[in-house]
Amino acid sequence: MRGCGARPAPVLAAPGGEAVSELLPGEEFAVLEYAGGLAWGYCRADHVAGYVEAIALADPIAPTHIVCEKSAPVAAGGDITAAITATLPMGARLHGHEQGACLATEYGCVALSHLRRFGDHEADPVVVAERLLGAPWLAGGRTAHGIDAPALVQLALGLCGLPAPRLADQLASFGAPLAEGAPARRCDLVLFEAGAGLMIDDLMMIHASAAAGKVTVEPAALHATRRRRLPL
Repeated sequence: MRGCGARPAPVLAAPGGEAVSELLPGEEFAVLEYAGGLAWGYCRADHVAGYVEAIALADPIAPTHIVCEKSAPVAAGGDITAAITATLPMGARLHGHEQGACLATEYGCVALSHLRRFGDHEADPVVVAERLLGAPWLAGGRTAHGIDAPALVQLALGLCGLPAPRLADQLASFGAPLAEGAPARRCDLVLFEAGAGLMIDDLMMIHASAAAGKVTVEPAALHATRRRRLPL
């Protein structure tokens, strides 16, 4: 068992191929084989299989905190006022100890205001998804630098303690189906040909739109949608 290091690592469908997902810092990757500088296996959190650069993997950690904001700056040393040396994406898992307003980690100091204790879940996945408004759409992406529709849903639900599938076809059987014409409710899962999203209210949804090229809010009625009720 290995873990993702300090930077997100693309999970490739084939060596040199397209990304099907992205491993976030601190997430575990079950390695089944090494070959040509690549590790073949699957992401422990959602069982997406693929290839990851072996150099991107490190020893697994026991996470104490998770990044809950769009991104979290990492400051050098143990002072959050020090120079920023890197950033960590939403969903990154960290191991460290609290030191005033900072979490001291192997990477440096991360402000606690950008983190939650691991296992301390948020209440509203829509609120989480809205932190990524404007993030560019990217097939296979899972961060504010590029994210696709299923990943936005997965991240938002995951921070609320509901592990969700990574892939669009898996989301089609996630939650309970709602009859056509049933009243929409906040946090309903929305599925349609071009992607997936979450209802904000009875009319509007948030999703990572390939057409718009970013995470956006728009009327669900613009798409031929199906909805599913999630166990929140």
